[in-house]
Amino acid sequence: MRTSRRTAWLTLLLAGVFEIGYALSVGGSHAFTVWTWSVAAAVFFVLTLWALSLALRTIEVSIGYATWSGLGAAGTALLGPVFFHETLTVAKAAWLAVIIAGVVYLKLADRPRP
Repeated sequence: MRTSRRTAWLTLLLAGVFEIGYALSVGGSHAFTVWTWSVAAAVFFVLTLWALSLALRTIEVSIGYATWSGLGAAGTALLGPVFFHETLTVAKAAWLAVIIAGVVYLKLADRPRP
């Protein structure tokens, strides 16, 4: 059971990475007018939903979905400036830290009770 939960959380982390790839690809596609970014977005979309669905077999939907969307939002906000010259202010960084802390606490809340 423990390995299954660990695998589910690693799969959820992977789904979050795919979600970041999807969001960045959609941004780069310019409303799906750039072919290469559009194809990447479609691939990441399928991968993120596939990995999320696998993780949600073990992790509660409320915790899994909040974690997945939080990882996607934080990762996209951190990588947006790298790929698209977006701004990352101190205020944005602070609120991203709150999201990341929330994701960590959600993981801790999902621990099995002794």
